Amino acid sequence: MSATPHQPTVTEREARQVAEAAREQDWRKPSFAKELFLGRFRLDLIHPHPMPAEDDVQRGEEFLAKLRDFCETKIDSARIEREAQIPDEVIDGLKDIGALGMKIDTKYGGLGLTQVYYNKALALVGSANPAIGALLSAHQSIGVPQPLKLFGTQEQKDVFLPRCARTDISAFLLTEPDVGSDPARLATSAVPDGDDYVLDGVKLWTTNGVVADLLVVMARVPKSEGHKGGITAFVVEAGSEGITVENRNAFMGLRGLENGVTRFHQVRVPAANRIGPEGAGLKIALTTLNTGRLSLPAMCVGAGKWCLKIAREWSAAREQWGKPVALHEAVGAKISFIAATTFALEAVVDLSSQMADENRNDIRIEAALAKLYGSEMGCLMADELVQIRGGRGFETAASLAARGERAVPAEQILRDLRINRIFEGSTEIMHLLIAREAVDAHLSVAGDLIDPDKSLSDKAKAGANAGVFYAKWLPKLVAGPGQLPRSYGEFNRHVDLSPHLRYVERNARKLARSTFYAMSRWQGRMETKQGFLGRIVDIGAELFAMSAACVRAEHLRLTGQHGREAYQLADAFCRQSRIRVDELFGRLWSNTDDLDRKVVKGVLAGTYEWLEQGVIDPSGEGPWIADATPGPSRKENVRRPIR
Repeated sequence: MSATPHQPTVTEREARQVAEAAREQDWRKPSFAKELFLGRFRLDLIHPHPMPAEDDVQRGEEFLAKLRDFCETKIDSARIEREAQIPDEVIDGLKDIGALGMKIDTKYGGLGLTQVYYNKALALVGSANPAIGALLSAHQSIGVPQPLKLFGTQEQKDVFLPRCARTDISAFLLTEPDVGSDPARLATSAVPDGDDYVLDGVKLWTTNGVVADLLVVMARVPKSEGHKGGITAFVVEAGSEGITVENRNAFMGLRGLENGVTRFHQVRVPAANRIGPEGAGLKIALTTLNTGRLSLPAMCVGAGKWCLKIAREWSAAREQWGKPVALHEAVGAKISFIAATTFALEAVVDLSSQMADENRNDIRIEAALAKLYGSEMGCLMADELVQIRGGRGFETAASLAARGERAVPAEQILRDLRINRIFEGSTEIMHLLIAREAVDAHLSVAGDLIDPDKSLSDKAKAGANAGVFYAKWLPKLVAGPGQLPRSYGEFNRHVDLSPHLRYVERNARKLARSTFYAMSRWQGRMETKQGFLGRIVDIGAELFAMSAACVRAEHLRLTGQHGREAYQLADAFCRQSRIRVDELFGRLWSNTDDLDRKVVKGVLAGTYEWLEQGVIDPSGEGPWIADATPGPSRKENVRRPIR
């Protein structure tokens, strides 16, 4: 695809260098998931399950009670779906109860909730209406509050955080019409001019952008004397002269989402509004997402809980061939999957969130795995609910109500959840991101060996370092506690979960051996083996979820909260997960990846165009990607601040 006007032309290597520079390079704290990919099952990092402080629990539970009352009495989800807009009075009500400031410190007027309770709140409000959950998440997880909390100056925090806590909605603007997961091609510019920067460019899919008061904008500062340049983050007043919201986008789901196209033309932004140094924008964005990604799987947990409730109630009421449909094995298997997966996903999110609150572990991989796993499993659970409901699952809630039946929005939850496989990093990008972190230890010692630009002396040094590392590491992958029949015996209660933990330990070592073998086989071509890397990551996600489910079951047993039932759900989930893991291991080496590449080349070359004959393309006219040439807007400003 050719570059659009003013679009930087970037090579694959340059794009990779930009992405690599934005990564956090160091691992200062232990990471359970990182160790798992290295073949080390560090159960001690997650067990016993970390516990929140009592005052955090009290503050969180008090807000959840207030939020639940608000959701039950003030939110009409059917109206939001019908009108494709969250009523202003609902957003005003959320402001009044402090929902905009859930994660903002109390000294700035926020509620100061922990990550655990912030996620519980999102699961609750997202179950009432997913568009509201998305609005609150975009505002606090990736909008102005989180980047300022991590990287802002004290002056910036003093000015902006009180506004974000109570009155101002924020949005995060990175994506452009021709820039998605490859930020090296970012075209929006921020040109220094005295004490200001002048912004020009177009941003696409700006969640909250239509109603936002404050924006986090990623723009490219040109390198010049006194300016390092690079992609840089700014806080921008959404009402500034030269900003036009040119379109409010409409989607298959999340119909209440205030998502738009925003154009910047000669917008002046004070240098004091720059977040961090020039060139640090992508690192700020990625670091913000390390915990910000947990908000999305939290809402998937809420969706799973609702799917389970509807599946239980409907499957008990609906009878076929003389008994409730739940008692027919084909339907029962779907209900079991929803129940077990909801339990495991909540275990993953709660565990990762509590570790984030304690700040003693590096959870960048855990959060990414939670996002990946939650978004995929959330869609599967919703799809199974639609199937369980049959024709009623395909029918809209409004249609069901019109003919006198309960207005169950099963088809809506399927539409609403579908975006989660794309939001905040698509499944394909998450696979690559996690895979890069998973092989970090290998690249840190042997990366120069497969870098074509490195000198022979650099390669020799890397070879020596790699030899030392692998001489110590490889022997540890041969045997471990997973081969001892009494290992993890503390998980042997009325249901024995210890075999599952032994399975995780054995297969963590197998996963590490598989990764090493693949690196030895493909070397520098490893990064192109996206099918293989995706399966490696999916295996790691399943092993992490199994570990979290077992730890949560034991935690609930010890605290007297449905321990027996939790053990049953953990056992069911682990047995289901093990089948998926075994299949994924088989597909590491037995797959159609090579053939698929040949077919794709044929498709692109037009070899199979004859296969497309016999249909009508209902698509409209127009370019595949809209022109994003900088300049003044020629469209009406559809921004509508809520005040």
